Amino acid sequence: MSFPAGKRLSGRLALITGASRGIGAAVARRFAAEGAHVILVARTVGGLEERDDEIRAAGGVSTLVPLDLRQFDQIDQMGAALYQRFGRLDVLVGNAGLLGSLSPMGHFAPATWDEVIAVNLTANWRLIRSLDPLLRLSEAGRLIFTTCAAGREAVPYWGAYAASKAGLESMARIYAGEVTKTALKVNLVDPGVVATNLRAQGFPGEDRAPLARPEDVTEAFVELASAGCARNGEIVRR
Repeated sequence: MSFPAGKRLSGRLALITGASRGIGAAVARRFAAEGAHVILVARTVGGLEERDDEIRAAGGVSTLVPLDLRQFDQIDQMGAALYQRFGRLDVLVGNAGLLGSLSPMGHFAPATWDEVIAVNLTANWRLIRSLDPLLRLSEAGRLIFTTCAAGREAVPYWGAYAASKAGLESMARIYAGEVTKTALKVNLVDPGVVATNLRAQGFPGEDRAPLARPEDVTEAFVELASAGCARNGEIVRR
């Protein structure tokens, strides 16, 4: 993997959810290579440790936070712990996502619907609620959420996932409008079709060879995380 010359995120403290694999892991590696201290959040301890080993072997700095985002009170506890340890947060990447299942709208199991909304939408609201004060303590707080075209296209059988992404986009853009007089910038990234596990769940048997890799879509995240980024309330497509 090659990166542009210079480190555009030097000294930045960035928290990334869903950081153990896929796009989250690629963004974590890229941010670390760009000079950020990355805080890696995911449920899987083993996956976090693997990412930590990669980042440290490349000379980067990371902090691991094993956390199930469905445990909302733990998000609040994490916010308090980050304030005590670091006193601020510069970047939040809300990337963790769950497909759940594909089903006719009336056939979703309530537990599946609730879980998808909890991870893809409510957890991101809880992150905003908990981390907004820390991001305001940064000279240039940046929030980036990973979205998908499914949130804007009425694709049959994708109801739970699509509804969660539509809600995420609306929430993020409203929040962006509310912080226009602050140093915060809030945006979304639609990375397009990427060879991730979530994509494989939705399209089993698809030829993954032509698809973009998670590493191919990290540039937009770096641009939006940089202190000099002036964009706000946008959906940035790769």
